[in-house]
Amino acid sequence: MTNETILANARLVLPDEVIRGSIILRGGQIEDIAHGATVPHAAIDCNGQYLAPGLIELHTDNLERHMQPRPKVLWPHKAAIIGHDRELAGTGITTVFDAIRVGSIVSDNGKRRYSKYARSMADELLAMRRRGILKISHHIHLRAEICSETLADELAEFGPDDTVGIVSMMDHTPGQRQFRDLQKFEDYVCGKNGLSREGFGEYIEFLYALQEKLGAKHEAATVAAAKRFGATLASHDDTTSEQVTHSQSHGVTLAEFPTTVEAAEACHNAGIATMMGAPNLVRGGSHSGNVATEDLANRGRLDILSSDYVPASLLQGAVQLAHLWDNMAQGIATVTSNAAQSCGLSDRGSLTIGKRADVTMFDLDGDVPFVTGAWCKGIRVA
Repeated sequence: MTNETILANARLVLPDEVIRGSIILRGGQIEDIAHGATVPHAAIDCNGQYLAPGLIELHTDNLERHMQPRPKVLWPHKAAIIGHDRELAGTGITTVFDAIRVGSIVSDNGKRRYSKYARSMADELLAMRRRGILKISHHIHLRAEICSETLADELAEFGPDDTVGIVSMMDHTPGQRQFRDLQKFEDYVCGKNGLSREGFGEYIEFLYALQEKLGAKHEAATVAAAKRFGATLASHDDTTSEQVTHSQSHGVTLAEFPTTVEAAEACHNAGIATMMGAPNLVRGGSHSGNVATEDLANRGRLDILSSDYVPASLLQGAVQLAHLWDNMAQGIATVTSNAAQSCGLSDRGSLTIGKRADVTMFDLDGDVPFVTGAWCKGIRVA
């Protein structure tokens, strides 16, 4: 028998409005949508809670957090993937692009700050996906670290069969983009990786030399790889309009976390979708001292939210935007339909008949949302 679920007496967050109604999930798709508070026989009574499309996360470091829960502490990959998968399901995320770093530093005077892991992690993730172990829909996002030693070789280990969905060009050379403030760069790197601050200036000089030697080669390799994979190409931490123009020349269509109003305006003018961090919005500002997500939202220069490093922030950020804009449908779109459109997922992202039966149910405690149910392809996952 075809699996069927009826969710009734809910506030349905449709593409352009919120209505009281019900939705039928059958065979992995949205079969029907109806108005009214009637609860049919065998339906789940949602008691007026919100039903939204399953949330779509394009860039999260959460898998790496599970993989390395403490500095210098490595967790088994399979266990990390499962823990990450279950956590996201519980926050209403039903589609995720797992950000996996490619590009490592394997010499660094013996410090080995960035060891290789991308190919082995992707192999395990793809195998678990094929075996049906994972609750939600996982896709690969390769974070191409321009300032590294091994990027070109690591990219060459991937091919079209890996179904890479997003490739982002990330240049974390200190003194520009996200880390224009060198002190903030030192605080971030030493805190995250448990490195000593003694001699940190030598490490910065090492990175400068590395970027000068390999930066152009690695950027070209990243652009070529995205074309080879058929993946969305994203920029990262654009700061100036010139950097946006450079990104556009490579075919970038998604800008991850532009750091200034200038860059966000340039992205808008170039037709590049702008994605900002939900933690930035929830906290009220950037931890790196860059532009606030709310500032761009108020300027109409925000298209997509990412939970970045706090999965639960994705729904919370969308609801905050809904309150800011006085429009729940518009706020939810930043974590559903807008995200789906930016990476070519035409089968999901809205409560529309014929779309995938990916649904998140949530309620509010004051202004704070909490997930009460989630369905991925019609199967309840939370």
